[in-house]
Amino acid sequence: MSEMGFRPDQIDTANPHSSRMYNYYLGGWDNYEVDRRAADRVLELAPSVRRTTVGYRAFQRRAVRAVVARGVRQILDIGTGIPLAPAVHETARETAPETRVVYVDNDPIVSTYAGAKLTNAPGTAFVHADLRDPEAILDHPATRELIDFDQPVAVLLVAVMHYVREPDDPEGILAAFTDRMADGSCLVQCHATADFDEDGSLLRAAKLYEQSTAQLVLRDRDSILPLFQGFELMEPGLVQPPLWRPDGPPPGPEELRGHAGYAGVGVKGGV
Repeated sequence: MSEMGFRPDQIDTANPHSSRMYNYYLGGWDNYEVDRRAADRVLELAPSVRRTTVGYRAFQRRAVRAVVARGVRQILDIGTGIPLAPAVHETARETAPETRVVYVDNDPIVSTYAGAKLTNAPGTAFVHADLRDPEAILDHPATRELIDFDQPVAVLLVAVMHYVREPDDPEGILAAFTDRMADGSCLVQCHATADFDEDGSLLRAAKLYEQSTAQLVLRDRDSILPLFQGFELMEPGLVQPPLWRPDGPPPGPEELRGHAGYAGVGVKGGV
């Protein structure tokens, strides 16, 4: 049994899981053969998925640094995925060592790694819960202990909302979180899109996710913008991930090719 109370037989290794596929795209080793087979089929159809995923990860690091620079000292990272260094709290604490982080994921395998890689430092915790049940996250004892919603908080939804289908009411789910967030709080999101899918390869690859634990919903820019309702986007707005405050010179058209996503950081109450 893991530290989080899961037996090995409670972890589904018969079906591919989106978080383990994500780990594989990033070059991680914490995945199963069923995940690697499914991910390889996706990459055969749309090789750009790996580049997009790497772009999400790099955006997350830049966004965390940006919200901490604004003075945010508490982070709720929903859809954490299998840990890869540097973790969110490690990035945040490069600037502000007192930053508190609550990690959230619905995959039991993430729970098995949390104790060793995420919550072995003071001021961090893990919640095993699903985004589609906001109250289970918001009212969890670990969240209540570390997150004070009367103060600014950053909610991270990196490569998560594109697994939430319309019948699940994505805007309603977000409102459950954002309604509790104080002015000055930040909403960090990146989301897959077919807006740059010139040959239709990503649309074909997305159908393979119907066989995984989460279906992939490819929204266009106009459908992603409402997911920031109540927040003012920081510059440069909602853009392809490599264009969001790059560490070096802005990437050109060739470097952007294959980055099939949008990324943005919103601030409640105005930038």
